[in-house]
Amino acid sequence: MEATCWEGRPPPGEVSEIIEIGLCVVDVEARKRVAKHRILVRPARSAVSAFCTELTGLTSAEVEGGLEFREACALLEREHRSRSRAWVSWGDYDRRQFERQCSDGGVSYPFGSRHTNAKQAFTHCFNLRRKPGMSAALEHVGLPLEGRHHSGADDAWNIAALMLEISARGAWPGSDEKVSQPTGRR
Repeated sequence: MEATCWEGRPPPGEVSEIIEIGLCVVDVEARKRVAKHRILVRPARSAVSAFCTELTGLTSAEVEGGLEFREACALLEREHRSRSRAWVSWGDYDRRQFERQCSDGGVSYPFGSRHTNAKQAFTHCFNLRRKPGMSAALEHVGLPLEGRHHSGADDAWNIAALMLEISARGAWPGSDEKVSQPTGRR
């Protein structure tokens, strides 16, 4: 997902808010990515800064046409069955941002308890000392960065490729190889 951001601290009265939710549906048995989706979310307590537009490609006008956060969460549940499916993010920022924004807005958390931090799984799989960013991880395994980095939908597509790479090596949490399960919402 992508959120409002600034080069420095947020302007007075503004907070980081989700403005794009990217999804990639993976057929785990076939080991392939099958669909890419994006949900634009209209911020309620912040504006899209010039820095944010440069980073994500999203403009104020574009996200103003998005759904309210509550509606976006309902859409995740209704159309993507988010409560009953496992989900993955690169690091824990996305999970924490969803939890924080749901809590702040009195919105029901749209996901179930099966979340995996793919950055942590990748680090364990390749026995790395440091957790790499998504683009560095793609480079590490010789995969191309497809689309625009910091586009929620494109990042989801690329994270899914990394997830499949880890899984192909038998190191995805829950596979035969013992990889410590990332902590997260239970």
